[in-house]
Order: sequence, then structure tokens, then C-alpha cells
Amino acid sequence: MERKEIQLLVISLGIVFFTLLVTLLVIFFYFLKKKNNYLVEKMESEMYFQSELIKTRIEIKDQTLSEISKELHDNIGQIISVAIMQLNIGIHNKNISISELKDLKDVLAKSLDELRILSRIINKDNLLQHNFLEAIQQDLERIKKLKKIKYNFNRIGTFPIINEEHELIIYRIFQEALHNSLKHSRSDLFNVDIETTAAVFRLKLKDFGIGYDLTNSNSGLGLSNMKLRAKLIGAKLIMTSDQTGTSVNLEYPLIQCDEN
Repeated sequence: MERKEIQLLVISLGIVFFTLLVTLLVIFFYFLKKKNNYLVEKMESEMYFQSELIKTRIEIKDQTLSEISKELHDNIGQIISVAIMQLNIGIHNKNISISELKDLKDVLAKSLDELRILSRIINKDNLLQHNFLEAIQQDLERIKKLKKIKYNFNRIGTFPIINEEHELIIYRIFQEALHNSLKHSRSDLFNVDIETTAAVFRLKLKDFGIGYDLTNSNSGLGLSNMKLRAKLIGAKLIMTSDQTGTSVNLEYPLIQCDEN
């Protein structure tokens, strides 16, 4: 009788041990699968971020080349045309005064200054790595010069330390928002407010134009793309628009910079 009890006890312990082993294996493989899924999702997320970053760089370069083309045609082309006209007049009259030569020198010096500005624009990627806010100010200055548009640039706080890749995406969001306002708002005044605190970097672009429909996905504004990029870097993008103008507000948490 005792022997049978011992056998039953051994069998019972064996069943319990086997059940426990199977349970542990199931739990182990479950968490292993969860971990693998997490790593795959993390890898896919990183690949998607890198693809968006490459796309952003390409868009910045395309925008830069477009600006250079307009500058060459609308500004430098006109300056050089004036210089050629003055030369033709002098050659035709066979008499060029000292004052006319000085005027021609000034015109050519101005075109040289414009070419230097374009050279800095071409190297914008290098500029962004060192001074992101300066790139924004240069964009505003160029637009003021080309389109006779006024702007107010207000800055509160010290220069923020931002991840270089995130900085490019923030700059591209600003660039796209500014392009939308220039194209759709008919505003001749822009306010750019930048505030840096210990926890957050805020960038606000406001125009005083006619506004546009933010819910229209076919408007060509790229609003969903701007919001997606903001989300990729952990930022929050809020856009409002009515008959008094349009505001684009970006809030980027600086705490994550320390974590990175």
C-alpha cells in the first residue's frame, strides 16, 4: 500500500514538474516572441525615420536649388543685364565717363555679393549643422528681399541643443509652413517667435493673410506630412487658420535630447 502511494506521489510530482516545465517554456517563448516583435518594430521604425530623414535632405536641397534658380533669374540676371546695357551704351557712344565706370563697378560688385549669398545657400546643410536659427533668419531675409515682404523675428532663451537629425526635420517643417503661407495666404507680414526653456523648444510662424482650409487633404499643403514628421521626432504640431491669418506652432521637448 505504501509502495503504491509512493508511485502515485512520484507520478503526481512528475506531472506537476512536466506541467511547470511546459508552462515555463510557453512563457519563455511568448516573451521571446514579444521581444523579437519589439526589435523588429524598432528596426522598422528606425528605417522609416532614416528614410524620412533622407527624403527631408532631398527636399531641402530641391528647395535650395529652386531658390537659387529664382535668385539667378529675378535678381542677379537683372543686375548683370543692367551692367551689359551700360557697357553697350558706352561702346555705342565710344565715350565712358569715370562716373559711369564707377556705376558699372558698383553694379558688378552687387552681383558678386549676390553670388556669395547663393554660395552660402548651396552649403545650407553645413550651415544647419552649426546654426539652425541663423538658417531660418537667412530664409526670411531672402524672402524679404525677393518678395518685398516684412517679418518680425523674436527669440527668447538661449540657443537650444537639438539632435542634428531632428534639427533638419524641424527646419524642413518650418520651410514647408513658410512656403504654404507664401503661396496661399497673400500676407505681406510674417511673425516668427522662437522660445527655448529648459524643457521645450517652441517655434511659431504666423501670417496675416486670408487663411486656408486645413481639412482639405487635396489642397497641396502637405499638412499631414508635416504632422507626421513632427510625430517622428516626438514634437507636437498645432495649426490654426481663419480669415485673420494662419499660425503654425511646433513644440519640441528638449528632455529627449539628454536621453539621446
